[in-house]
Amino acid sequence: MTKVIFVRHGEAEGNIERNFHGHYNSNLTENGRAQIKLTAKRLKDEKIDVIYSSDLNRTYETALAIAEGRNLSIVKNEKLREINGGKWEDVPWDELPSLFPESYDYWLRDPQKLVMPSGESMVDFQNRVLSAVLDIVKLHKNSNILIATHGTVIKVLLCKYKNKTLSDLPNLAWHDNASITIVEFDDDFNPNVVLEGDNEHLGDLSTIAKQSWWRKELVEGKR
Repeated sequence: MTKVIFVRHGEAEGNIERNFHGHYNSNLTENGRAQIKLTAKRLKDEKIDVIYSSDLNRTYETALAIAEGRNLSIVKNEKLREINGGKWEDVPWDELPSLFPESYDYWLRDPQKLVMPSGESMVDFQNRVLSAVLDIVKLHKNSNILIATHGTVIKVLLCKYKNKTLSDLPNLAWHDNASITIVEFDDDFNPNVVLEGDNEHLGDLSTIAKQSWWRKELVEGKR
């Protein structure tokens, strides 16, 4: 059995400013740095054999906090990056519906058809991250792997691991910054989700608990 511990990066500038940050290389906030220390504490007794990270600042800094005291180097992998938003990059979320009505509607209602303007399609993005994780799992079979990555990465992975299509993606929950998701792979590399979006270690530092957009999404089915 191979265990993969996925950690979403700590709170970053785009999360607080509510700007779309995919490949945009934003940094963690002070609250984000406090969050990742709590995540590292939460995982201190967890056996970890290897650590991978997206090569963007917000994920790499998250991985560094978890690696502290473990004598493990961090393997950067750009295939673990967030979706390439193209013209969406660093645009405020509130402006996306008027600037990019078609792609924004697909983001909300049918991501299977989404192609980011001058960016990446959701299908290609999901295939990229699925392939990257499977390659890592095959390389470190029967090990405990930690992967520091991004919110939409984790969401599209779970979509596939739960045997759902990308059209079902809007019905899956967004997970908090610095939250923990654990997936176990059997010898044939079949995934089993055993923990999803655990953020109990964050307490009052939770990002999502302080924001209203996710409640609107749950109630009205939109961001």
